[in-house]
Formats: sequence, structure tokens, C-alpha cells
Amino acid sequence: MGKYQLIAATGCATGIAHTYMAQEALEQAAKKVGVSIKVETHGQTGVDDPLTQAEIDGASGVIIASDVDVDADRFAGKKLIRVPVVQGIREPDRLVDRILNDKSVPVYKSKEVKEKVSSSQNNSGKNGDTWWNTIYVSLMNGVSHMLPLVVAGGVLVAVSFFWGINSADPKSSEYNYFAYLLNTIGSTTMNLMVPVLCAYIAEAISKRSGLVVGFATGMIAFNTGTGFLGAIVGGYLAGYTIILLQHFLKPLPDKQFRGLKAIFLYPVLGVLISGMIMWFISLPMKDLNTGMMTFLKGMENTSPVLLGLIIGVMAASDFGGPINKAAYLTGTALLAQGNFYFMAGVSAACIAPPLATGFAVLFNPKAYSSNERSAGYVNFLLGSTHITEGAIPFAAKNPLLNIPSFMVGSAIAAILTYVTRIQVPAPHGGFIILPLVNHPFLWVLWIVIGALVSGVLLAMIAGRQAKKHAVADNVGTIDVLTGETTEAQPAQPETKTEVAFDPGDILTLNNIQLNVEVQSRDDVLKYLAQFAVQNGLATDADKVLNKYLKREEEGSTGMQDGIAIPHAQDATIHSSAMLVVKLAHPVEWQTFDGKPIDTIISFLIPENDSGAHLKYLSNTAKLLTHEDFVQELHQAKTKEEVFNLIK
Repeated sequence: MGKYQLIAATGCATGIAHTYMAQEALEQAAKKVGVSIKVETHGQTGVDDPLTQAEIDGASGVIIASDVDVDADRFAGKKLIRVPVVQGIREPDRLVDRILNDKSVPVYKSKEVKEKVSSSQNNSGKNGDTWWNTIYVSLMNGVSHMLPLVVAGGVLVAVSFFWGINSADPKSSEYNYFAYLLNTIGSTTMNLMVPVLCAYIAEAISKRSGLVVGFATGMIAFNTGTGFLGAIVGGYLAGYTIILLQHFLKPLPDKQFRGLKAIFLYPVLGVLISGMIMWFISLPMKDLNTGMMTFLKGMENTSPVLLGLIIGVMAASDFGGPINKAAYLTGTALLAQGNFYFMAGVSAACIAPPLATGFAVLFNPKAYSSNERSAGYVNFLLGSTHITEGAIPFAAKNPLLNIPSFMVGSAIAAILTYVTRIQVPAPHGGFIILPLVNHPFLWVLWIVIGALVSGVLLAMIAGRQAKKHAVADNVGTIDVLTGETTEAQPAQPETKTEVAFDPGDILTLNNIQLNVEVQSRDDVLKYLAQFAVQNGLATDADKVLNKYLKREEEGSTGMQDGIAIPHAQDATIHSSAMLVVKLAHPVEWQTFDGKPIDTIISFLIPENDSGAHLKYLSNTAKLLTHEDFVQELHQAKTKEEVFNLIK
């Protein structure tokens, strides 16, 4: 038998949070039944914890919870379940139970895409049939590879506008060479959206041969002006052209002609066939793409309320599912064409739900269990960075009432954003990209108003439910990852599993200090800045302190249960690092539960860290939702105990 009884793979289009939440949910579900599992994650930084052939050979079953292609052909001959990533978060226990005990789960065969789920198993239809899942997964594969290009290009173009709206035009009086350079680089990067989207849709369908034909077809789509609609059609056209060629050329024996097929026949014939079809359909595709974009732009001006209502409902309907992704993909496509208005409403509608859960537990704490309150508080942090997944457990708890509540707040945030003509030039980042927003404070205000409305509704619904079903810490809780209500059980020691960007990776014994004597929050921040310089993590304590204070002005980093997570990002910081400081006496700090702080987990972030700090923060926030972790952290008396707990 191999090292792991089960293996799994998770992935989502953005590769930021869904991927890792599904990983943790599956690991926890396997742990409950005493089964070992290894989860391979397909995030925005690539594949982490890749499965080896020995691990695949030794496993008894495979769970794929992914919206992107994870190369399922390597699992041929194994029992396999394939579902969207959201189902991996919501139903991990069911998935683990089925792969272990359900004899109807079929053995995967090469070229199949996923298991067909019978209606007798009360499936909601989310998995769809094999053809639909291929379409969806291949589209998400294209989106996941396209998204970083749009983010990078969009931000550079937006920064170029700091010198004036016409600063990249040599004929304008506002012309600035550096702005022109930024605009050119950013625009060129964003122009890659169409060929990359097309290529990776095709790659998910027919692997490397599809990738080659997809790039060529995508360039034709770009040059003929068909836009992202042409990219999507071209991707499927290229992918299935290769599938047809593989079928027609099957009589040629692989042993003698495999190289000829891969190097010559597939690319030459594939590009010829797919390229010619794309060329002839480009005119109607261009008209359709132009018509759709014109219609959406028109709605921004003539019907912003209706547009905001539609976007709000779509964004809050399935939290990362196909409906949400449709709104997000449309916003990304318009962003690539220079329309920064549409994405502003989409982002507002996506940020509001997690913030709403935080307000809900503040408004009616007695209606929520301790774990739910912790999850809600953490969602303030996750939501502010455009991580919507924290709202899923609350939506799943009472979907018929809670999801419409989320929709109301998201719609309000989107409507107000469209009415006031706010522009957001990047498709992700949340409040981190506020310097690039044309009306940053107004945008935040509209999002908070939407979140407050949803929060009030959620709190009222939870209050009514609490009267029917008593909520107490010792009665049962909602799992912050899956949203499933579980009976209270005696606490059991947890075995930590390795995850990507484990906060322990950037912590050393030298970065832990105990029994620190300080009198106030600002004293703590000053101590942290000096501590960073003392340990060689930064070179200028004053600059680091200023960044700490600036972050606190934007919003307190005090959490709850006596813990704060201040963080500073500055050019004088060498690399990502964590500092853990336990105080001799608690100090006053603005927190969710109103209690003083005695434990500080601080992050030092270099000026250019490629977004790594978001993952460290996200994983730390997830740790703080576990009561046993918080309790053990407070009880730790030595540096070694703190280090081993986090490591």
C-alpha cells in the first residue's frame, strides 16, 4: 500500500483561496475517518505538493475538486470522483465517504472527464454530465492562465494615468515618456489575453497539440477584432479540431508515426483547419462582440441601477460558481478593452458578502457560535482583499434565506458604484488597489453600505434561527470551511498538514519574543519595528513604524481573543518574515470583541513580493479560526512552544 490511502487535486480559476480551502476541507474530512490523504493544489503560483507516480499507484481512490484542468489521465485505472471546487469546500465529508464506501463510483478511464452521478444520490446537478464539465473546466483553465496577464497589464495602464489621462499620447501636452512606457507595456500585456485564453481552453481539451493550435487561432481572433468571445469560440474550435484529427489519424500506428503526428500533422493541419474556420467566422463574431460591449457600456450610462442589480445577484448567487464567473469574466474582458467601470461594480459585489458576515456576527453575536463569530471576524480581513470564499459557510447554513440577503447587499454596492461612475482598473486585489481607483473612499463607502444591509438581514435571520435551535459553544458549530453543522465533540489534538505558504515557513526562533514590557499599541508597533531591524529583517525602523501606523489608520489589525496581526510593507524590508510577540501585560487595541491584546503575530512584507503576503495572511487567518490553536498559543510559555505550534 502507498503512503496515502486517498489522493486529491484542487484548483480554481483565480487560484487564490478556493483552491486551498478545498484542500484543507478534504484533509479535515479524511482525518475525521482516520484516512491518510495527499492533496495536490493548482493555484495561481503553479502546482504545489505534486502527486508522484508512486503515490498515485498506492492510492485507493481519487477526488478532483477543481474548476481547472488537472491532467486526470494520470489517474486512469483508479476510482475517481470529479466535482467543482466549491463542492470540495461544501461537501468534503460526503466526497470522502463516497470514494471510500460507494461501490458505484466508477474506475476512471483515459479521456473520460468525470464521474456520472446518479440522481438517486440526491445530486443537485452541479456536476453536470461529461460534456458540460469539459466545457466548464476548459473555460476555467483558460481564465486561470489569462487572469494574471490582465491584472499585470491593467495595473500598469492605470498607473500610467497618474501623469494625466492623455499622458501616453505623444501629441498631448500631458505627454510623459515614462507614462508612455508603462502604458505601452501594460497594453501589450493585456493584448495577450485573447491568444492565452484561447490557447489554454484548447490545452485543457487536447493537451499540448491543442495549446499550439489554440495560440495560432487566438492570434487570428485577436487580429480580426473578435475579442474575448472569439477567444472562447476559438479555444473550443482548436481543442476539438485536434480531437477530430486524432480520431481520423488513428489508423496511423503510434509506434511509427507518434513523432510525425505531434510535430507535423497535428499542428499543421490543426492550425490550417481551425485558423480558416476562425477567419471566416470572424466578421459575425466581431459584430457580436462589438454589439455586446456596446450594449453593456450603454447600460452603464442609461440603466446603471438595472445593471448593478443584475451584477449583484450574479456575484452573490454561487460564490465562485459558473454564474459568478460569468460576471467576473465579462468584467475582465471589458477591462482588457479599456472599460474600467464595469469591473468596479463586479468587484464591489464580490467584496461585500464576506464583510457582511463580519457585521452580522457583530450585530447579533448571541445568534452565532464561537467558531462562526471567529469566521465572521476573519472575513473582514479576507473580504478587504477580494477573497469572497469566507461567505460560503454562512450561505450554506441557510441558503434559501442567506443567499438572497447577500444578493441584496451586493446589488446595493454595485448599483451605487455604477451610479457614481467609479473606475477600478484591476480585476482583483480588493482594497489593496485603492490608490488606482478614481474615487477610493466613495467606493469603500458603497461596499460597506451594501455589506451593512446584508449584515443586518443575516443577523435578523440568524436571530430567528437561534430561537428555534439554541446556539451555544457546547451544542455544535458550523464548520468554517464546509458550512456543515456538526454535533459538539470532545476536542482532539490536530495534526498540522503542510500547506502552501505555511506561515511557519517565515518564522524563526529569533523572531519570537516573550514577556515584552510595553504600555500602548504604538509602543508595540515601535518595538516590532526595532525588533525587525535588530534581527536584520529591515534597515530602517522609522520607515517600518510609519508603515505599521499607516496600516492601523486604514483599519485596526486587532482581531479577537487577545490577538492582533499588524503588518508593514516597505522597501527597507528584505524578505517576507513573521514576528511573534507575547506581552507581559495586555494593551488596549481596537478589536472585534473589545478585549485588550496580549499576543501579536506580525508580518513584514517587502515592497515587491508578488502577492505572497496575501497567502501568508490568509493561512494565518484560517489558523485563528481554530479555537484549540488560539488556546495553545496563549498557553505557550517558551519560544520553542510557540515556534512548534506555528511551524
